[in-house]
Amino acid sequence: MYKAGISCIFFLLVSFAGWAQREVNLTIQTSDKDREVLRKYVYPARFPDSVAARQGLRSLMLQLQQDGYLMTSVDTCYLKNNELYSRFFIGDKYHWARLRNGNIGNSLLAQAGYKEKLYTNKPFLPGEWVKLQEAVLTQAENNGYPFARVRLDSLEITDNQIEAAAIVDKGPLIQFDSLHIAGDTKTTRRFLSQYLQIFPGQVYDQQKIKNLPRLLRQLPYLEIVQPPLLQFGKNRARLYLFLNDKKANQFDGIVGFLPDPGGNTQKLLVTGELNLDIKNIKGSGKALGLHWRKVQRGSQLLDANYIHPNFLGSPLELGFSFNLYKQDSAFITLKPRLQFGFNTPKAGKITFFTEFQNSRLLLSSVSLQERRDSVPIADFTYTAYGLQYLRQTLDDLYFPRQGYQVTAQTAVGNKSIKRNISREASYYDSIRLKTTQLSMSLLGEYYFKLQRRSVVLTRLKGEALVNPQLFYNDLFRLGGLNTLRGFPEYSFYASRYAVSTLEYRLFTGPDSYVLLFYDQGYYRRFLGQDRVQEYPFGLGTGISFSTGAGLFQFIYSVGQSKALNQPISLNYSRIHFGLTSRF
Repeated sequence: MYKAGISCIFFLLVSFAGWAQREVNLTIQTSDKDREVLRKYVYPARFPDSVAARQGLRSLMLQLQQDGYLMTSVDTCYLKNNELYSRFFIGDKYHWARLRNGNIGNSLLAQAGYKEKLYTNKPFLPGEWVKLQEAVLTQAENNGYPFARVRLDSLEITDNQIEAAAIVDKGPLIQFDSLHIAGDTKTTRRFLSQYLQIFPGQVYDQQKIKNLPRLLRQLPYLEIVQPPLLQFGKNRARLYLFLNDKKANQFDGIVGFLPDPGGNTQKLLVTGELNLDIKNIKGSGKALGLHWRKVQRGSQLLDANYIHPNFLGSPLELGFSFNLYKQDSAFITLKPRLQFGFNTPKAGKITFFTEFQNSRLLLSSVSLQERRDSVPIADFTYTAYGLQYLRQTLDDLYFPRQGYQVTAQTAVGNKSIKRNISREASYYDSIRLKTTQLSMSLLGEYYFKLQRRSVVLTRLKGEALVNPQLFYNDLFRLGGLNTLRGFPEYSFYASRYAVSTLEYRLFTGPDSYVLLFYDQGYYRRFLGQDRVQEYPFGLGTGISFSTGAGLFQFIYSVGQSKALNQPISLNYSRIHFGLTSRF
């Protein structure tokens, strides 16, 4: 079937090499019956040279064969006066008379989507048969038979009608034997076996092997030295992982200087941040984090979290976090959270969580009386249940050059307003004491290389609160190094916001780079008479490089906001620097 076509292609390549730079017209000679078939196809009649003409002829022949004209061939072809003449033979279209299940007791065909009616009196399309083969082999590989084969048996062809039996030869049943770790790592085999869900005696699953690199890259404390190795023997599969430990434990602090918001232009307000992250405790994958930040005068934030993977030997990851935010002398908010997460085979990580929020006013009775004509702040509790989704393909968690990560979260719950005895009882007459609140968030990052050392980061981060009755201690707070650079920390209050980032990084070493960035923000806040909506933006430059003591980072930024009466000016510039030490 292919012999004549291949011979013609070889003849064109050898005999007409001297014509390679001349334009060639294509003339196809065929029977009237075959010409009717060709009318359904679109193909160029003119090519820039004989090489392109050769490729065009081959593409047309293969397309006809894929559409069921199995006998299609190029019988003769020759070049004369920049005209390529070819004699095409197409023939009849082939159909399935019947494709039956050759070994009924084997369920792999049915699991792959095979149904006999789909292959009875239907056109024979080689591509569809290949897809069925691949689907069967995928089912076999994921159910303990990595050496399975699919073939046609009892093949009969009568008047372009094909009848055959599909036979699946499973081969031997393979089970996982053991997991071996080679390299300089303290990570235990037990943890990795539970994390990857690969156990001795378990039926072989090719999908788990395909997921290995992605799952291992999600562990920031491990470095893949070389790809995993599988060794088959005596119906067993032995898995070798080549891993080294990376410095992932973190201790760092950042100091920031900004003009005193109290109006004293001769003094600077010092802000600070302290972060402690302990990863892979005793090689078990457990993690502990503590983060403290002083963002404004009298305002502080505290985050603590604990992660326990493979809870009770299951693929579930147990997590607990605690958040405390104190806004000067106005309010304090506590937010504990309990979550369970698991990695899916293909889609990413899914986490279910419940959280409780308790916000309490710190204002004196005099201050509360001054606010009696508005509803900007209140005592409340909020209990929510939610879902979080994470997927990432970054080549490096700390210094990515390419890949993406997406985190999306939604939660819904009931909010209850608590009466404050320091306020007049009439204050609560116009307030709904119980409401339903919905929250949503999204973080997406994409890194792509421009050149070997140049990387561009695009990021979109946003959050939204949906509730007919919101207060200041409900709202999101943004601004500063981690959200919208060029502004003081937590200088904007928003019920919904979005920040898009375009950042260029020029790497001068494996973990050192200079950067230029632009942050475009949007936020809105509608609370009674306080109705704000604007588009602040920030831009700047910075540098990050390794030292003997750790990773040093310096960021210089400016921003513009009408709500803050802040223009683009050196007088409003922000300088942040810090030292991150990993061990």
